[in-house]
Amino acid sequence: MLCPQCGREGQPVDRTTVQALLKPEALGMVNGCQYVFCETPHCPVVYSAADGTQLRKAQVRVRVGLKETEDPVPICYCFGVTERMIREEIQRTGGSSASPRIRAEIKAGNCRCEVENPSGRCCLGEVRQAEKQAAAERTSGDQAVARS
Repeated sequence: MLCPQCGREGQPVDRTTVQALLKPEALGMVNGCQYVFCETPHCPVVYSAADGTQLRKAQVRVRVGLKETEDPVPICYCFGVTERMIREEIQRTGGSSASPRIRAEIKAGNCRCEVENPSGRCCLGEVRQAEKQAAAERTSGDQAVARS
């Protein structure tokens, strides 16, 4: 199913996720249709359904990380990790404790991505990507300082 706003194919998401993350005033828009999550960063639609229902950022009670450009940009909804937290820890210590901590929490059964993460999927991939990006930024910054 394509997002009616941007035309990009959406990723299926369980209705439980949609209902858990909508503001109370938007809950009446949820029906029996299958929903998809729009991963296009600049698109204001977060969820859409085959019947034409569109649920936008303003109707969701959490910040949708991949659609945000200003801090805080959440990447782990279950354990409150943001891009900035990872960047700052890597700048300060050279490494990140986020993904090992999240893996431990998952193993302990404390993950609730299906109701906390707007995509309805585990955030660990996004956390690892943010760690790699922050490490690359630190390395390129260190190299720039060394050249000066």
